[in-house]
Order: sequence, then C-alpha cells, then structure tokens
Amino acid sequence: MQVRNLFRAVRPFISALAVIATAAVLIFTMYFTELGPQWIVFLAGILVAAILAEATRVSRAEWVSMRRTAQLAAVKEKLDRETQIRKRAEAAIAASKPRLYLIDEVLPTMVAFIDVEGKCQYHNRAFMKWLRLRPEQIHGRHMREVLGVKVYQETATAVRQSLDGHSVHYDRTQTMPDGAVYRLSVEHIPQFGEDGKVAGFHMLINDITSPGDVHMPGQSESKESAHAGSDADMHASVHDGKASQDMYADSLAEQVSGQKGVNRIKTAIEKGAFRLFCQLISPLTVGSGEAEHYEILVRLIEEEQKLIPPGAFFPLAEKFGLLLHLDRWVVQHVTEWASRQNLRDEKHKSSMYFINVSGATIGDSGFPEFLKLNLQEHGLPGAALCFEIPNSELALRASVVAEFARQVRQCGCRVAISGFGRDKILFDLIRGFQVEFFKIDGSIIFNILRDPVELAKITAINQVAKKIGVKTIAELVESEEAIAKLREIGIDYAQGFGISRPRPLAG
Repeated sequence: MQVRNLFRAVRPFISALAVIATAAVLIFTMYFTELGPQWIVFLAGILVAAILAEATRVSRAEWVSMRRTAQLAAVKEKLDRETQIRKRAEAAIAASKPRLYLIDEVLPTMVAFIDVEGKCQYHNRAFMKWLRLRPEQIHGRHMREVLGVKVYQETATAVRQSLDGHSVHYDRTQTMPDGAVYRLSVEHIPQFGEDGKVAGFHMLINDITSPGDVHMPGQSESKESAHAGSDADMHASVHDGKASQDMYADSLAEQVSGQKGVNRIKTAIEKGAFRLFCQLISPLTVGSGEAEHYEILVRLIEEEQKLIPPGAFFPLAEKFGLLLHLDRWVVQHVTEWASRQNLRDEKHKSSMYFINVSGATIGDSGFPEFLKLNLQEHGLPGAALCFEIPNSELALRASVVAEFARQVRQCGCRVAISGFGRDKILFDLIRGFQVEFFKIDGSIIFNILRDPVELAKITAINQVAKKIGVKTIAELVESEEAIAKLREIGIDYAQGFGISRPRPLAG
C-alpha cells in the first residue's frame, strides 16, 4: 500500500522528466550527431506524443479536481440541509416534551405501542403499574408475554383489525392476580409509516370500573346488589377515561397536522384537500362478459403533496362527527365524475363504483333523499353506485343496515358487504334484505396459499354465495398464484395490487 501511494505521488514528476529527457535527446541528436533526417523526425514525433500525453493527464487531473469540488459542494449542501432538519426535529422534540411527560408520567390512561410483529415498543408508567411488571418485562416483549395467553387470544381479532389499518374500540373485563375483576375500555389507533403502510398501533386502556363493580373473591351477592345503583360513579369513570383518550387524540392530531383535528378535517372538506382515487375490481372468469368495476378510495393531501391514508384521519373525522359530511362529499363528487365518464366513454356505462359508507351515514335518515337528488341532478343511473356496508355494522345494527340497504336500492343503487368473513359469518342476518356482493376480507385472502383452513373458509363462502345469488369479490389479491387459486375456486372478482394499483380519479 505504501509503495502504491508513493508511486501515485511521484507519477506526475516522472511524466514531466520523461518529456524533458526526450526533448534533450532530440536536441543532442540534431546538433552533435550525424543521424539522418528520418531519425530526427522520429524523435520529434516521440516528443510531440509525450507532450500530448502530459497535456491529457493534466487536463484529466483538472477535470477530476472540478468534479470532486462539485461533489464536495453537493455533500456540503446536503449536510447543511440535514443539519437544519435535525435542528427543527430537536426543536419539535423539545416542544413536545411537556406532552410526552403528560403521556409518560401523568396521564391515567394506559398507553402502549405495538409494532407489526406484536411486540411492545413503548409503554407509559400507568400501563406498567397496571400490569405490575418491570420495564424490561414489557419493552420488546410480545403481547402474548406481556398480557398473558388468555388475554392475547381474546383480543387477537381486534389486534388483526388494527394491523389492517382500522381503529378498534371494545370493552372487556380483566381479572387481576388477587382475584379482583375490573372493566376496561380499550381503543386501538393504527400508526402509519411514511410509506403509508401500518407500522403498528397505539393501545389505549382506561379503567371504567366503578367502586360498586369491583368484585373481590368472597363477596356476597347481597353486597354486590347494594352497589348496583352506583351508576353515577360509573359514568364519571367513563367520562374521565374518555377525556383522557380525547386528550391523547388531540395531542396526536396536533403533532400530525399542526392544528386542532376538527378544524383540520373541516378545512380539508371545504377546500378540497381530499382526493379521490379508484382501484380496479376485475372479473376473474375469462370471457364472462362481466364489466370491470372500481372501488373509490379517499386520501388526504398534506404539504408537499403527501398522501395520508384513511386510517390516519378517519378516527379524527369520526371523533368530531364529520364522517357524514365526508361521505356526502364523496358521493357528490363521484356522481358528478361518473356522469361525465358515461357521456364520454360507452364502456363505463356498465361499470359500478363502490363507495364505503360509515356507520353515521348508514344511520342517517336524510342520506337517501340526498342520494336521490344527486343522481337526478347529474342524470346518473343509481345502478352505477354500489355502497359498501362494513360487516361489523351488520353485526351490531342489522335492522338499521337492512333499512339503509332498502332505501338506497329504491334509488337503483347496489349493496355490498365489506370485510366479509373476518369475524363471524352473518348469512342469517342477510336474509332480511338483498345484497349483490360479498367482499371477502383481505386478511383471509392473504393466507389462502399457505393456510388450508382459510382456503376452506373462502370456498365455503363462495359456495353459499352462489346458492343465494350473490357475487364474491376477493380483496388484497397480490400475486398471480393467488389469482389462479381464486379463479379455480370460482370467485367472481378480484381486487388488489396483483390486479391494479390505485390511481387518481381524474378526467
């Protein structure tokens, strides 16, 4: 290595000495020898070649120097930018320290962050005290170890939904080691990474047990009855827990958006900061003549044109009662856009546009009239729209869902049940109204190539759907192998990155 470095250092001087030596030989030959002209010309050519080689070397050295200088300037500029970003990040961290202290030390709500592998990567003091564990027994440990196998199994469905990007809320009871039984209100808030994928979820737990509800071993039934009337304490506890959740949600919203969540969502709706995308729903049967359909997706445009997925803003919109307004905004814009498409392109007349509706819209008695007027205004047939009703809403409010389906079908629209098969299959509840599509949940589709149980489940769903005249749509289809398997089963449609990525609803 030292010899190579030494040679690299003296190489320019060697080249210069070679040129000088060649010139000296030529001069000596011309004046002090009797060599013929041909030898003089030969030596002169060598001299010229040596001079050109030296000039080329010098020119290349200058070019390399200029390039390295430009690279150094670019690196310096990048370093300056990163320094500014680091300073802003440090300032933001310093500004958020009071909030972080509130969450870590003061907030009575138990908070933990669970990553996509199910491991706890963060917890506050309240969470640790409730579980009566040391920090090293929680951090980096799987939920199964932290909460216990029984609790983990009971909450597995909610965890899966959270990792699919959905906010989840449920109540459960917890039996402590001393035998005391408590009531807990649990909420899961998905956390999305910069790539838009779920990075994990925040688990918020509130103790909503009133003094009269705490059951200790050996307590008599009469003592439990004596405390049954303490509803005021229960409501106060629930209120305190909800206030803690709202405080955390507000803090989270401010960190994400820089302003209060309610103003942010309202401004986004009023100023058109939401953007509509569509994803192809393609028929799987070759030559069936079935039309292609599209699911409408909503994204929020942030600064620098970044797309915020629905799981990041839906909880805020739901909290402040704005989902109804957002659903109407989507229906209005899709109706207007679809009417223009039908006029321009004949093939779109047989296509349907699938629109997800929230629980607020399903229970809104004024929505069917709003839908009817929109369809009339833009001259769009109702058959162009298909409303997706979450399977969870069907399980909770079957009669309300049935009435909603009946009224939108009176406008000519179609109905689909989304997330079908994720939880209990509700074929009995569907008998009360007509539905055109089952959208089989992506968490099942994702595993059909490696889990025979999920494959059997999809096959059974498809067989029953065929008997009752309902078409099936597979969600989250991401490979040719999955498409081939779904086609073999007899699924009617497929949707996912293996079919088509979402694209802007433009034109």
